[in-house]
Amino acid sequence: MTDFLPEGELLKLPSNALHTANVAALEDIMKKEIIAEAVCILCDSNHNLIVDLGFAQGFIPRNEGAIGIDDGTTRDIALISRVNKPVAFIVTAIKTDNNDNPRIILSRKKAQEKCMENYISRLKPGDIINAKITHLEAFGAFVDIGCGIPSLIPIDLISISRISHPADRFEVGQNIRAVVKSTCDNKITLTHKELLGTWQENADLYSIGATVTGIVRSVENYGIFVELTPNLAGLAEVKEGVEAGNMVSVYIKAIIPEKMKVKLIIVDNFSSQKDFKPAPCRYFGEKSHIDSWVYSTDSSSKNVRTDFV
Repeated sequence: MTDFLPEGELLKLPSNALHTANVAALEDIMKKEIIAEAVCILCDSNHNLIVDLGFAQGFIPRNEGAIGIDDGTTRDIALISRVNKPVAFIVTAIKTDNNDNPRIILSRKKAQEKCMENYISRLKPGDIINAKITHLEAFGAFVDIGCGIPSLIPIDLISISRISHPADRFEVGQNIRAVVKSTCDNKITLTHKELLGTWQENADLYSIGATVTGIVRSVENYGIFVELTPNLAGLAEVKEGVEAGNMVSVYIKAIIPEKMKVKLIIVDNFSSQKDFKPAPCRYFGEKSHIDSWVYSTDSSSKNVRTDFV
């Protein structure tokens, strides 16, 4: 599905350079309705988009800028925000102006419609897909799942370990994997935590007696929750001066699979997490689809799972 990547990914491919090299190349991809990409350099006062094709400029009329612009379900900010960013398009017409210069008409909307018809409409719950972080809100992470079509990962589905904001886990422009949680009227909701490993898979990365780095996620009167990985946290004894967001070094006192608990002792307290970039996501497995996912250990009485069917 190389035609239906998040915007910016086609631009990296040698084939895209060939598809946009000259008028003859554009005529060829117009006949075949091949999706290409170029960088938007201007959104004019009427919210038409101008893109840089190298040898010429391409013109995307406002109503061809995105699905939903015509009926108002997509706001014009979706067009304004494309300046200095790649846009996907299908060539719809190649004309010449009064000076015999090429006038190339493009449609981002048609690229999105093709993506919807041939890719997104066929997705099912449990499918694992590529996505790119586009922006972060307190309630979740918005991602591009193909040709600029947006989807959402709610904050509580980003990881097992609770975070205060999606920026604790992601940054804009980051390529990630995600699982289709639900589909409704071709609107896709995603989840992410199921790709970050079970309790046991994460616990197996550590051993009793080791001292490792963690992030303080919450401070309670009975203890301090420290994230070791996005899907594994442990409880440390209360220590003065430790706040949520601090980086800490912790001594692993015990790992208890039947209770799904890790007991920790805070050795040292460092600066706030804001001084650190989110770590790259570590994914477990290379599947393209899952029907269910069980986080709990076999010996635990808890049943933490996700079913997609």
